[in-house]
Amino acid sequence: MERNGGGRTAPRGVLHPEQGASRFTVTTAPPGPALAPYVEYHWIVRWDVTGHPPYDSQVLSHPNVHLVFEPTGPLVYGVIRGVYTRRLVDAGQVHGVRFLPGGFRAFADGPVQELTDRVLPAGTVFGPDADELCPRVLAGAETDAMVALVEDFLTARLPAAPDPQAAQVAAVVREMTADHTLVRVEQVAARFDLPPRTLQRLFAEYVGVGPKAVLRRARLHEAAQRADSGSVDWAALAADLGYSDQAHLTRDFTAVVGVPPSRYSRGER
Repeated sequence: MERNGGGRTAPRGVLHPEQGASRFTVTTAPPGPALAPYVEYHWIVRWDVTGHPPYDSQVLSHPNVHLVFEPTGPLVYGVIRGVYTRRLVDAGQVHGVRFLPGGFRAFADGPVQELTDRVLPAGTVFGPDADELCPRVLAGAETDAMVALVEDFLTARLPAAPDPQAAQVAAVVREMTADHTLVRVEQVAARFDLPPRTLQRLFAEYVGVGPKAVLRRARLHEAAQRADSGSVDWAALAADLGYSDQAHLTRDFTAVVGVPPSRYSRGER
């Protein structure tokens, strides 16, 4: 059921994974059948930097909403369009639920776009039971037991039936992030036989950011992962990812990550 991550096996989007490998571990677990139409996976981050300076873990986020049980209380994270930074101090753990793109709409009161770049107390969405559950989840030492508590909590709040449009959106995002030949919204719309305006509307309602932003983020994830893996021919990578030239990739990467790709590949922040 579990997969432990650290270093190069950290989930895609974790920046500088080798630096973080000695400071934290990531364990992931799949959802049960009832939650599979809504949840991509559970994740648990455990860290111990006791006696060492705090460590700033950085994540180039995905187009997913997260429910996170933290020591200060449970939070709902909308899609973060920049780099998310989490400072790790002393020792601890958090338990997160990564919803499928579109999957959180079943629990939200309105369009998922309303959550973008926002972090909300989970009680505003799930009620006070989320606050009561949080210390029980974080008191667990075993991943399976923690997952079971959260699964029961979310399963009790499921709608009567999955939303077919949410499933469609998840399929579209999955294709967009897997196929790097898709570089324009018009290509995506044509592949799924959807008018571009319909695609935009669906993404605002179910994902939180537009399809252009999802395509851009997928390309930057690939660029960061290539940089983490070793030497990169940036001009060739820019062409592979559909950029007009290397300068375009460099500008895009720098605007989001904060440093040019050549500096990022040297471990600079």
